[in-house]
Order: sequence, then C-alpha cells, then structure tokens
Amino acid sequence: MSIDISTRQHLILDYVREHGSVQVDQLSSHLQVTPQTIRRDLNQLYEKQLVQRVHGGAVVKDNIENLGYGARKILMAEEKSGIARRTAELLPDNSSLFINIGTTTERVAEYLLDRSGMLVITNNINVASMLWPAPGLEVMIAGGAIRRSDGGIVGSSAEEFIDNFKVDCAVIGCSAIDSDGVFFDYDLREVRVAQAIIEHARSVILVTDSMKFERRAPIRIGDLSDIETLVTDEGIPEDAIRLCREHGVRLEIVAHQSPSGRTLREV
Repeated sequence: MSIDISTRQHLILDYVREHGSVQVDQLSSHLQVTPQTIRRDLNQLYEKQLVQRVHGGAVVKDNIENLGYGARKILMAEEKSGIARRTAELLPDNSSLFINIGTTTERVAEYLLDRSGMLVITNNINVASMLWPAPGLEVMIAGGAIRRSDGGIVGSSAEEFIDNFKVDCAVIGCSAIDSDGVFFDYDLREVRVAQAIIEHARSVILVTDSMKFERRAPIRIGDLSDIETLVTDEGIPEDAIRLCREHGVRLEIVAHQSPSGRTLREV
C-alpha cells in the first residue's frame, strides 16, 4: 500500500535520500518555502516512519542497509574533520596502527600524510591509496574482496591478514551506538574484521560523530569496554558521557571551529 504524502514531501524524501541528511534552513531555501513549513513536513514524514528526526533537520530512516558512501561522506562533514584532526594528534610518530573502513577513519588518514615512522595497516582501499605515497609511512593493505560500494576489503582473507599483527593502536568507526554503549554496523563481514582489529590492537580509538548515537544498525561490533578512547563532537548525549566515565573511557569532545580555531573538551 502506498503512503500518502504531498509532492513537496516527495521532493524532501528524494533530497534526504541523495544527501543522507538535511537541515531545515537548507531545505527551506532549496524549496522556497518557510522553515515552519519544512518542520511540519519533516514531522509528518517522521510520523509515517519515512525519515528520522535529528536536531535541526532529518536523516534517512534506518533500515538493514547503510547509507550510500557518497551520502556518508557529506553527512556531518565538519564534525568528522574535527574528530579526525584530533585523533591524528593522539597518534604518535614511530608507531603501528590499524585503520578500518569508514568515512571518518578516512578523514583521520588525511591528517597522517606528513607523519614519520608509522606503519599503517588497513582494510580500506581509500586509506591505502591516500597514504602509500607519503615518504614517512609504510602502508600495508589486507587482501580479499573489495566492496564496490565504498572500497572496503572484507571477508575471511582480511581477517586472516589482521591476525598476523599486534599493533600499538587501532582507529575504528561504527554506524550506530546504543544507549548502553554497544556499537554496531551493517555488514557481518565488516564487523568480523573490525572485531579482529580490536583484538589485535593494544589500544583502540573509536571515532564517531554524535549522529551515530541517534541511529540504529543490526550487527554488534563491541561495547565501550573494548575501547580506550572515544573521539566525537559536542552533540554527544549526556548519558553517553556518563557511560564513558563508568567504563574508564577517555572521552575527547571536539567542538565546532570558531574564528580563533578549534576548541576541545576532554571529559
């Protein structure tokens, strides 16, 4: 049975599906209607379970599949850049690390290009392509099937490759975090590689924007007891801050950039 929505709401849905998320002011300008009209439309789409409301806008409704790679790169782009910059600052030269699949972990790699003495092991073909020319880095990439949607390398061959190492640090991402601190993803093959990475790292940094605390995904990767550090943005819920304290997780909250530069709150 089809769902009865207006022509404008169809346009809103198409826009959200293409970009992954939308802000009220952005849609108001795009469709040349008032913000109040957009808010009303988004509320109606939410009531019909077609979008998921977030502060200031909406994102596509969660289902059994992740957002497209292009949409994920756009979503929370400014926050991801701040998270990535801070994460790179936590990684010392002359160390070894895993970097797994994800648009935020790819941003971390961007800030490692001028580093020295690092061994970077990844199952992300985008990370490997970005880092291999850097003179101060040695880059190793897992073997296996390349996922066409985003360049991730998943499957048993990638797991077996990871088993050969014990690195100083792992930088991992996820698609969703529940209120109890469990974090999730969509692809069982990807999750198994992520779990192997966690097992073979002396320290684990989870990098995630705050929108992941509002999303749902079906396959469990781990929980806060599996990580040492969480780097996120200032939209993190207070309950999540409390959970990090309870688990002894180092929490670094990167605020929006101001004219004087990025600010950081460590909890």
